[in-house]
Amino acid sequence: MNRPAASPRRTPLGSRRPEWAGRNYVLLTAATIVTNLGTHGALIATTWAVFESGGDAGDVGLVAMARFLPLVLFLLIGGAVADRVPRHRVMVAANALNCVSQAVFAALVLTGDARIWQMMVLTALCGTGQAFFNPAAEGMLLSSVSGEQASRAFAVYRMAMHSATIGGAALGGALVAFVGPGWVLLIDAVAFAVAAGLRAFLDVSGIPERAPSGGLFADLREGWHEFVGRPWLWSIVAQFSVVVGLLGAVESVYGPLVARAELGGARPWGIALAAYGVGTLAGAVLMSRWKPRRMLFVGTLCVFPIALPSAALAVPLDAVGLTAAMFVSGVAIEVFGVSWMTALHQEIPEEKLSRVSAYDWFGSTALLPLTTALAGPAESAFGRSEALWGAAALMVLVTALVLVVPDVRNLTRRPHTKAIPGPAPTPAPLPGPAPVSASTAPPVSADAEGAVRRDG
Repeated sequence: MNRPAASPRRTPLGSRRPEWAGRNYVLLTAATIVTNLGTHGALIATTWAVFESGGDAGDVGLVAMARFLPLVLFLLIGGAVADRVPRHRVMVAANALNCVSQAVFAALVLTGDARIWQMMVLTALCGTGQAFFNPAAEGMLLSSVSGEQASRAFAVYRMAMHSATIGGAALGGALVAFVGPGWVLLIDAVAFAVAAGLRAFLDVSGIPERAPSGGLFADLREGWHEFVGRPWLWSIVAQFSVVVGLLGAVESVYGPLVARAELGGARPWGIALAAYGVGTLAGAVLMSRWKPRRMLFVGTLCVFPIALPSAALAVPLDAVGLTAAMFVSGVAIEVFGVSWMTALHQEIPEEKLSRVSAYDWFGSTALLPLTTALAGPAESAFGRSEALWGAAALMVLVTALVLVVPDVRNLTRRPHTKAIPGPAPTPAPLPGPAPVSASTAPPVSADAEGAVRRDG
């Protein structure tokens, strides 16, 4: 698809902002910090709201399932929509829906009238918003940076995101203990409102209009062909379908139960989640400097430690041991996360980013409704410790299996040549010219979504 290149924008003299940190990148990062501060406290608040209403482990699983089920059902549609209409509009609308659902949830909890079915309906609305938001947000972020510094930009973005996770989890756990879950849910609603306002200011003036397609289902088929044609892509997504499903059960159900029974309540679990955030922050710092050549191989090796928190809860270790396990797991998953985003940025054409991202999200979250709903019955049937050991073993097994795929082991980081914007796009590169040096080429606007097409 040929599209006009956007005009370059130079970094103002005296600006300390890196060339790759354009307006959209900064707004996306700021909005993500705000939502993470609210959301990670709200996750803890939701669990304790269920407990305060008289619910048990099964009810916690049902509420978690209600959030994840619409996320799975609507992700593919959300990805296709985000590649058909301006992505920022999808993001703002999704944030508005999340704001309203969390505000109503908070009101019910604060008045003491919350029922399990009401919590399920409201968390389902929140999950629906996320189903449309996630593919649009990932596509917008991946297309907001270009050039050799893309992996550093992703690492810095994730560093900011996880810094907010640390604060959100720690503050959320403390506020749940001192003022109750209702106020934490209200804070989350306000955070979504602020984030929607920030994302409304995303600059899309330089984004070329996408050519008309054959319809929504034609877009989904095209995204599917892009997805299944890359063994490294579908095999890792299949792996994470199991890994994410098990992590959902561990973090949404078993973790809070172990914390309440063995560790003393919400605060130690909030600290453990914050330690995970510190680990992801440390991993992001590492990946801002380290560029492994075989990025997917290195990233997949770092998935093995993700099983540590499940094993720590199975023992169970004390709060210090659990916190250490969560920290190591956070470092490891961040190495994978930056490597994965860099691979998508390098390999997937820009105009298909949201659809491919939707298949990624869909596959990775497909088992979440099932695993969270079955967490309570599995505890009753096998015992909590046995269920946790089983989860850890399955994570290790599927990670070992994905290393059998040659593309996962061999996909390498390619040198990235910046395209210099001109009056018209060049249909095909001429043979023979030397690559343009990043140090001498005019800077390409980080906000010009689609100005540089990635190799497919």
